[in-house]
Amino acid sequence: MNLVGAHVSATGGVYEAVPRIAEIGGTAFALFLKNERRWVAKPYTPEVISEFKASCAAHKYNPRTDVLPHGSYLINLANPDEEKREKAENALLDDLQRCELLNIGLYNLHPGSTLGTDKSTAMARIAESINRAHTKTSFVKVVLENMTGNVDRVVGTRLEDLAGIIDLVQDKDRVGVCIDTCHSVAAGYDMRTEETFNAFWSKFDKVIGYKYLAGIHLNDSKFPLNSGRDVHQNLGLGFVGLETFRLIMNKPELDKVPKILETPVPDSQPESRIEEIALLKWLIGRQADDPEVLAKSDDLQKKGAAERKLNEAKVLAKSLKQTTFRTVKRKAEEIE
Repeated sequence: MNLVGAHVSATGGVYEAVPRIAEIGGTAFALFLKNERRWVAKPYTPEVISEFKASCAAHKYNPRTDVLPHGSYLINLANPDEEKREKAENALLDDLQRCELLNIGLYNLHPGSTLGTDKSTAMARIAESINRAHTKTSFVKVVLENMTGNVDRVVGTRLEDLAGIIDLVQDKDRVGVCIDTCHSVAAGYDMRTEETFNAFWSKFDKVIGYKYLAGIHLNDSKFPLNSGRDVHQNLGLGFVGLETFRLIMNKPELDKVPKILETPVPDSQPESRIEEIALLKWLIGRQADDPEVLAKSDDLQKKGAAERKLNEAKVLAKSLKQTTFRTVKRKAEEIE
């Protein structure tokens, strides 16, 4: 089965996420295990745990393979401040223990920020925290997400960052990688044509390896290739484009990997997730030259054209401003 779904709300209890994803046709899903903006949350009651497991069984989701919870945004295992890193590590452990109480086998995590320190040292900190968390849990796999942004500060902007962390994790059966399509393109990894898509996955296999691929986040991007901007867009409207998602849905190596939508859900269009899941399923088995696919791609690109043009102009203006600043700074240094 081609696993595809979305991040859904756990409001009312984590078990409420299960019927929500079933209702919109997802065969996999993501959720937050607790409030993602707070450090501490109440423990799960036995009733909550039982209800989640029963709901997964009733709706035929295997929590070990079909569920990819997203970690708290507060966690930064790369933090050089020992006290703050310990707080982050405790939050990680709490999340992993919650996964195991619910029988969830995967856990997605943003690697973290160097906060201006040496990147290789920051990667070692992340691996050390994962190693310690592994000793206190039994089976859940930590899935590191690729990122975009400042290459020196944001860990995971390069595939090599993730490979470097994996090298330092002792139990390699319990570490994996999640590839986010928006992050990839914004970080400069072009996957918008069949040629560049195949080149990306070839590089991924060489640098990291398919055996570590444990999740994919399906997001278009509001900002251009190599912009370093992490702003998600609905499928086909942005700079990633529908062809990338057609290629993903037809790549055999990705069939059993949970593919999770994190696209915007406009207040005026709450049914958009239903439509996007249906669109992804519709792309299965279709070729690049399929007239219906080409028409759909063209229609979506037209709808997003004005916003793409505006954001492209923003990136260009920022680039020109930075270039001007560097030029002025260089001339000032020459005068000195």
